[in-house]
Amino acid sequence: MNPDLQRLLPYPFERLAQLKAGITPPAALAPVNLSIGEPKHQPPHFVAEQLISHLHGLANYPVTRGSDELRNSIARWLSQRFKLPEGSIDAARHILPVNGTREALFAFAQAVIDRSKSPLVVMPNPFYQIYEGAALLAGAEPWFQNTLAVHGYRPDFEAVPADIWKRCQLIYICTPGNPSGAVLDTASLQRLIALADEHDFVIASDECYSELYPDEAHPPTGLLAAAAALGRNDYRRCMVFHSLSKRSNLPGLRSGFVAGDAELIAGFLRYRTYHGCSMPPATQAASIAAWNDEAHVRENRELYRKKFSAMLEILGGVLDVQAPDASFYLWPRTPIDDTEFARGLFAQQNVTVLPGSFLSREAHGGNPGRNHVRMALVAPLDECVAAAKRIREYIGTL
Repeated sequence: MNPDLQRLLPYPFERLAQLKAGITPPAALAPVNLSIGEPKHQPPHFVAEQLISHLHGLANYPVTRGSDELRNSIARWLSQRFKLPEGSIDAARHILPVNGTREALFAFAQAVIDRSKSPLVVMPNPFYQIYEGAALLAGAEPWFQNTLAVHGYRPDFEAVPADIWKRCQLIYICTPGNPSGAVLDTASLQRLIALADEHDFVIASDECYSELYPDEAHPPTGLLAAAAALGRNDYRRCMVFHSLSKRSNLPGLRSGFVAGDAELIAGFLRYRTYHGCSMPPATQAASIAAWNDEAHVRENRELYRKKFSAMLEILGGVLDVQAPDASFYLWPRTPIDDTEFARGLFAQQNVTVLPGSFLSREAHGGNPGRNHVRMALVAPLDECVAAAKRIREYIGTL
């Protein structure tokens, strides 16, 4: 077996199951799970219809690069959403469909890391655990960049030592962030691009929460938009990862894309051709329908707005919590240790949240997720309201 497999740590939800083991919550209270970021809103019916009506495509091998129609629909969406210069995104050269961003974020490291040069991968801390696993199995050393409240839970690129940048081959960023929902602005993204030029590393921007934001007039920016604003229409060293899972409530479809630097796309396509992970034709047809429609995405955002408003009204004043820039998470501070808070909340109120320390690593003198919990507002509005009331009641007992 690959010895690097032994370096993979238990997934946060394995640790959460152990934390809850042996506890019997009150049977009279219906369980509410706010721990897993799995969308629960109704998937678009027209997407499901496209999936069903194209099942005849099972008779054909799909190509790894996806159909021209799918890549063109993605290119149109990407250009319109981020206001990229006309013609700067070539569907054939800058776009590659993938089976969800989780798979792509992991596979990308395997394709770009040169393990012969003592590689290092920088990532935010807390973080999506796929980043760490991808680095380890690519033969690289993870370097955790603590994202702290003092910086609005955003990475402080200026605080990274020069010797770290020198060894860095790849940096993962997440904007809007998981778990905080913090968004990197254009200036920060452009500073990171400058650092990538100076030290010769690749930026992998996980933007899967980019379509869940509170203000219709101010959607979050992205890495390609920041690059284009610099006049870098080749998007060199820049790769973005987008998904239909959160945007369109389609986590089971396993559909997304990567886009950016044409040279990186070509290398990643070569890797994926050997990997054998082409998207089924029916999934491609459903994905085209989803990327071509914005009405269902606006409706989705409105559902989340209502839940944020209701929960913050109930929890305000009893919990240190603020509305995020974007995403569907709350990232409150806890009045006691985060694991004790989560365990006690489940034991007394049958509400499950994820301890922030499970999403982080000890780094630079501390665990930046400690004394926070992540709450995913994916449950229906009435369940979120019930959970908020129970959390408020639980805090009153501490």
